[in-house]
Amino acid sequence: MRAVPGLTILYEDDLLVALDKPARLLIAPDRWDKSLDNLMQRVHTRLSPDIFNVHRLDKDTSGVVLCAKTKPALDRLLGQFAGRKVSKRYLAITLHIPAEDERTVDLNLAPDPRHAGRMRTHRDGQLAVTHFQTLEKFRGYALVSARPETGRQHQIRVHLAALRCPVLGDPFYGGGAGLLLSALKPHYKPPREGERPLIGRLALHAESLALPHPGTGELLTIRAPLPNDFAVALKYLRRFAA
Repeated sequence: MRAVPGLTILYEDDLLVALDKPARLLIAPDRWDKSLDNLMQRVHTRLSPDIFNVHRLDKDTSGVVLCAKTKPALDRLLGQFAGRKVSKRYLAITLHIPAEDERTVDLNLAPDPRHAGRMRTHRDGQLAVTHFQTLEKFRGYALVSARPETGRQHQIRVHLAALRCPVLGDPFYGGGAGLLLSALKPHYKPPREGERPLIGRLALHAESLALPHPGTGELLTIRAPLPNDFAVALKYLRRFAA
């Protein structure tokens, strides 16, 4: 990886650049407030105005974001995403443990008319398929791998909520509360000034992308390391909630 102020580059060549997006950072300018900081504004300012993102992540999701440096590369990559030729792997810390260690969810998704900006499962919605695997189990929590076949808005979040195991810290489809050490460690006394969560945001991380390189056709795999708060949460889950 190489670092540019405000950007962490995971991979770069003449056609591509892959970035490690931090949580709480928008991908693109906000629809209502153009002054808000966002990843692509940083890219255009610090790398080149001719770089374009191929896909998106939710604001609170961290991890790999792929961008194209040329129009032909962008077109090929968009075709690969649309043709399901890109393998995406996410890691999520879930509230509650899935009933099955491996499960494929194929519930269609549609906008939720009751809540602007949210999605819901609906038989008349768009096809959405996600493969889940439970990697670790804790007392009341789990570390889950998610491999979405399709790329619908909030797909992983809605599908996990449908399994009654929402992503930890999800304000839309779960309780929204973060992970507190006092909930894990016996006899822990929070500081007087109040307890800060080990992870206080959506515990969802886009860990890797694997795809044919748009120039050579060879398989390219790009990985993003776990953010510090995600790694800290797992550390204390393993220590006190195994």
